[in-house]
Amino acid sequence: MVEREEVRVEVDDRVLTLTSLSKVLYPRTGMTKGEVLNYYAQIAPALLPQLRDRAVTRIRWPHGVGDMSFFEKNAPAGTPSWVRTVTVPTTGSRTADGKEGTLTFPILDSLAALTWAANLSALELHVHQWTVGEDGTPAGADRIVIDLDPGEPAGLQECCQVALLVREALGERGLTAAPVLSGSKGVHLYAALPEAVEPDVATALAKEIAEQLQKQHPTKVTATMTKSRRSGKVFLDWSQNSGSKTTICPYSLRGKEIPKVAAPVSWDEVEEGAEDPLAIDQLGPNDVITRLSESGDLFTRATGP
Repeated sequence: MVEREEVRVEVDDRVLTLTSLSKVLYPRTGMTKGEVLNYYAQIAPALLPQLRDRAVTRIRWPHGVGDMSFFEKNAPAGTPSWVRTVTVPTTGSRTADGKEGTLTFPILDSLAALTWAANLSALELHVHQWTVGEDGTPAGADRIVIDLDPGEPAGLQECCQVALLVREALGERGLTAAPVLSGSKGVHLYAALPEAVEPDVATALAKEIAEQLQKQHPTKVTATMTKSRRSGKVFLDWSQNSGSKTTICPYSLRGKEIPKVAAPVSWDEVEEGAEDPLAIDQLGPNDVITRLSESGDLFTRATGP
């Protein structure tokens, strides 16, 4: 029998037991669980502000990418008492006795909480655009997000081209856009709102922009979710602003064959990518750590605290 690998560490005055640090979670590159934990520890100064006051849905790969994964919304059994949680109602869900259903999400607002989640092989961290107050009361959406998803043969270059159009449309409404490479195929654009609004209001705004650009640029843009209509176009997914939906958090790892990150970039890089398909590509964890060290937190710089 193989002895279980355990290491006790102290993080933010909390003692955690880390397990299976040598387990390979990304077989294609050999990236281990210990390296995943190291990435999250190094990126925490930029990541934690994006997790603050947001319920987190995790996607866990207990045996590494390429094997089984599962979404986890509720805080699991055994969650430490010091991990902050928030209980929210689930739309249209009822318990066996007829009461409104609820979900109890963790909020990863400290390095200790982030380390706890990563130790559970929660590679991907997805968040809502709404936040909660200190007492867990919903505080509304403080930003909108538009997910630019290319339909083949369109790719990242076309996403960059359309991102410039979305930036202009947001600017016409007094909003400043911040670009994030999705870590998959496309680009996410965020814009901080001047005041918190209900998720339905944020969704309507994002849909308005998507439909405007679809009308103005019908050969490049679609706001329609039907996949058969996306070929060669960039789909502007406005629906992720819904109160029940989430988007991969900026700076989170992705559970892809080769490790990538939802990586903030500059508009200069997007403009270069719109001109040259070789000028921009999805970024890995080492790239993102280096960029943070050299250029600082591009996301917070663009969107504000």
